[in-house]
Amino acid sequence: MTDIPSGNRSGFSFPSIRQVIETLRSGDIALATGVMALIVILIVPMPPLLVDMLLAISIVFSVMILMTALFIQKPLEFSSFPTVLLIATMLRLGLNLATTRLILSEGHEGTGAAGHVIEAFGSFVTAGNFVIGIVVFIILVIVNFIVITKGSGRIAEVAARFSLDAMPGKQMAIDADLSAGLIDEDTAKKRRADLEGESAFFGNMDGASKFVRGDAIAGLIITFINVSAGMLIGIMQQGLGFQEAANNYTLLTIGDGLVSQIPALIVSTAAGILVSKSGVTGAADKALTAQFTGYPRALGMSSAVMAALALLPGMPLLPFMALSGAAGYAAWRASRSKAVRQVEEQAQEIAKAAPPAQPSEPPITDSLKIDDLKLELGYGLLSLVKEDESGSDRLTEQIKALRRQLALELGFVMPPVRILDNMQLEPNDYKVRIKEVEAGAGQIYANQLMVMDPYGNPIDLPGHHTTEPTFGLPATWIEPALRDEAELRGLSIIDPSTVISTHLTEILKANVADLLSYANVQSLLSGLPKDQQKLVEDLVPSQITVSGLQRVLQSLLTERISIRDLSSILEAVAEIAGNGRSVQTITEHVRARLARQICAANLGPDGNLPLLTLSPQWERDFAEAMAGDGDNRHLAMAPSKLQQFIGAVQSGYERAAQQGELPVLITSPSIRPHVRSIIERFRPQTVVMSQNEVHPRIRLKTVGSV
Repeated sequence: MTDIPSGNRSGFSFPSIRQVIETLRSGDIALATGVMALIVILIVPMPPLLVDMLLAISIVFSVMILMTALFIQKPLEFSSFPTVLLIATMLRLGLNLATTRLILSEGHEGTGAAGHVIEAFGSFVTAGNFVIGIVVFIILVIVNFIVITKGSGRIAEVAARFSLDAMPGKQMAIDADLSAGLIDEDTAKKRRADLEGESAFFGNMDGASKFVRGDAIAGLIITFINVSAGMLIGIMQQGLGFQEAANNYTLLTIGDGLVSQIPALIVSTAAGILVSKSGVTGAADKALTAQFTGYPRALGMSSAVMAALALLPGMPLLPFMALSGAAGYAAWRASRSKAVRQVEEQAQEIAKAAPPAQPSEPPITDSLKIDDLKLELGYGLLSLVKEDESGSDRLTEQIKALRRQLALELGFVMPPVRILDNMQLEPNDYKVRIKEVEAGAGQIYANQLMVMDPYGNPIDLPGHHTTEPTFGLPATWIEPALRDEAELRGLSIIDPSTVISTHLTEILKANVADLLSYANVQSLLSGLPKDQQKLVEDLVPSQITVSGLQRVLQSLLTERISIRDLSSILEAVAEIAGNGRSVQTITEHVRARLARQICAANLGPDGNLPLLTLSPQWERDFAEAMAGDGDNRHLAMAPSKLQQFIGAVQSGYERAAQQGELPVLITSPSIRPHVRSIIERFRPQTVVMSQNEVHPRIRLKTVGSV
């Protein structure tokens, strides 16, 4: 067995000094420790040496606050000032209580009973006469309480009120700049954050000014208590004479009051500078210098007045003449600087008025750049992309959700949609462009709702009657006030953002093959798991190139077959790919391998696969119309025959629709691609499957024949 050391038999280990120091270095731990130390000062008696150290910290802390307030560029850079003010006030009040305890308990021992800092302040200010000390202390309290604290509190109150009143207008101005394109979204968010921070800061300063006011009142009360209670204790309990008691306790009380009031006066001055700095940018010295020297005549008049005062009988000549000379020199320097600035401004105006230099011609390659997806809005629809209270807009969020949904359905991530305004469009029009080519357009009303009857009946609500832009169905735009009535009638209600996102969804699905680029295919291959990378290495480029694989995937996407199961697609390609194999042959083989996926995507509500079969006559006609050999076979059917086939397909699907079915068209494998190439021209959403693509475990239901 192992012996446990006698000093630690419980198994508990004390933290080392290094661990304690590292813990205290953490900002939150240090702040919490400091606040708890302030509470301890209020309760536990402090020795004079520690009181001297804390009084020095209080003075240095107040000076640091004042210097920070002077050198910051704008008030929001010192947004923690209300918290700092509370901590400084708590520190002074805690030290007041600690020094009061020392004065009343040890004051009979002499003027050094409460520490050397208080003794030094009291002796220096009173200069042997405590009446002078009392007068100086009262003047400091009056200056702090009535002049600085009251004025800065009033400024903070007015600033807070005006800031809150102006917030809606400033918010609207930010929104207007964003809508006009003068600023981007990041700048708008930063301005909103600054606006909220400014309102919160001045509101907090309005309340924090009460700390200083209460501190001044507490200083007066503590001073009265120290003098009166100290005299009673010294005379009645300690047996001191009146003169000795008055000397000791008055000096200690005045020293204590000065040590607390001087930092309070410094912090009050910092608060006044901070709240009065609203609307001024830059450090205080630069702002004051720029504004005082902006009017040389004012400095010149001041110099003349001081020179006149110096010549009056009995007035001291030296100080007034020195100040007059300094003001005159400042006026001369300011006048010269102003003249130089005027010359520079005139030169800039002349340069602006001159014909502008011909800008360098941008590279021709810049004009070749195109956007894969672009949504252009008329100016009446810009409100659809305006951020709401949550910091987002509905249209943008719907487009993000649309890209996520299409990625899950089709197997690759669509390129981002660029939304911009187009002043050439009508106010309520929009256009969708794919690689700069118009792919769809529509007209909506941003402040209204679209209603549609599920049964196709006419809508008698007042509004603008139109057609739905995605499927061309009859619809009506109504005012939002009629929403409840439309719901009672069982109408489908669609907001403008949803109309655009629905239209965009169908456009993307119809053109998804054009959006699958070479880079997308490479990204998909790189994103496969490590255990599939060996298949990619064996397949690409020895059996098929990336471009060939891209064409196979595009063929699948054209018929809305997901390429998410890329590993199965690659395995199917590896089985048949090779020299001389056409993309069409490879695609048909891949479709057969994806039979389960294709059938599952087209199942009816009852779990069966509804089929519309191609009659033997049409099978024979297509087979006889095939020309060429092998992979080069193509369809050569007479136009009149093709027209008959189109009419037969339309009739067959109309009969199926009357039965409530949406079937797939089944053909033989050899003619499926050619049948699909004909049908996609007039029924692009119709699914055409070969018999090889019907999974053996899928339940079938034949609903008709063509």
